[in-house]
Amino acid sequence: MNAAMTSNQTSTLNKPSNPDVRLSINNFDLLRFIFAFIVFLVHAYVLSGAQSLSILSKLFSSAIAVKSFFVVSGFLIFMSYENSSNNKRYFLKRARRIYPAYFCIVIICAVLGAIFSTYSWSEYWSLPVLKYIAANLVFLNFLHPNLPGLFEGNMLQAVNGALWTLKIEVMFYLFVPLAVMAFRKFGRLSMLVLFYIASILYSVVMIKLASQTGVDAYMELQRQLPGQLAFFIAGATGYYYFQYVAKYGIWLVALAISAFALQAWLPWVAIEPVAIGIVVVYFACIFKCVGNFGKYGDFSYGIYIVHFPVLQVLVSYGFFKESPWCALGISGLLILLIAFLFWHLIEKPFLRKSSHYVAASG
Repeated sequence: MNAAMTSNQTSTLNKPSNPDVRLSINNFDLLRFIFAFIVFLVHAYVLSGAQSLSILSKLFSSAIAVKSFFVVSGFLIFMSYENSSNNKRYFLKRARRIYPAYFCIVIICAVLGAIFSTYSWSEYWSLPVLKYIAANLVFLNFLHPNLPGLFEGNMLQAVNGALWTLKIEVMFYLFVPLAVMAFRKFGRLSMLVLFYIASILYSVVMIKLASQTGVDAYMELQRQLPGQLAFFIAGATGYYYFQYVAKYGIWLVALAISAFALQAWLPWVAIEPVAIGIVVVYFACIFKCVGNFGKYGDFSYGIYIVHFPVLQVLVSYGFFKESPWCALGISGLLILLIAFLFWHLIEKPFLRKSSHYVAASG
């Protein structure tokens, strides 16, 4: 889950619709870090099943964190496209940011799986491993989420269950050029509204089918595209009409928080993306900057893609049974260390010199 900003992206918003609005200082890096860490905390409880950690799922919501990631992506990826000279440059920037670390985590998990698997080396290196690598490298994680003899005693056997959102992220990347073409031909606001409504209607239909039939697959489909598109569009709207968010920000945030408090009495499926979008954009761009978090690098992506397999290993060896909170601390430090190494050894080298992070750390 990422939407890294480059220096040319953070300087000036698209001038035709966002004059005189500057984003060279913002809280996007900090927010992404927080969202990624929330997902880790909630998954620590879900994967370990340790009841003493249940408070984590009460205090935090991984679902809202992921949806917030999609809002951030909508804002920054449309910005990236509008600041790219052509489609080739746009897709190259996106590939440089997301794929090197993704490729490495898939391969590393497959290789290290031989060490942690209950199978012998000769049994482990088989066709299922090749299928796992092939499916995951092209973001089709749901086809082969498991590796032979790995995590068979855990509550979940998936090697890296968090990677499902990367498939959606890539689909967002492909969607943006087509969306911008539609904006220019049919009008930006009308198309944003149309995309949003279509996404909401899809979610409503899937939720209703799940309720009527009891088939969980419908809810799983709702969590895919176009169900998540509404959050992406909320972020995009925040970007294109940022001047209005900036002008009425405090009132919009008050309305969004009120909506959260009253969600049980509201058509929440339709309102939630807007409410989350307002809060995320406000605290990212309008709220006082709490520091140049990006100068240390963007560890959020590393945290997101490595936390799941790290937790699965520690759970399989019983670390969370003896002392859940101690295991949580150990896993957190280990994940931060790996994310640090991923950033400096894999992610940063593939970025252009003009990248926001390369410039900030210089």
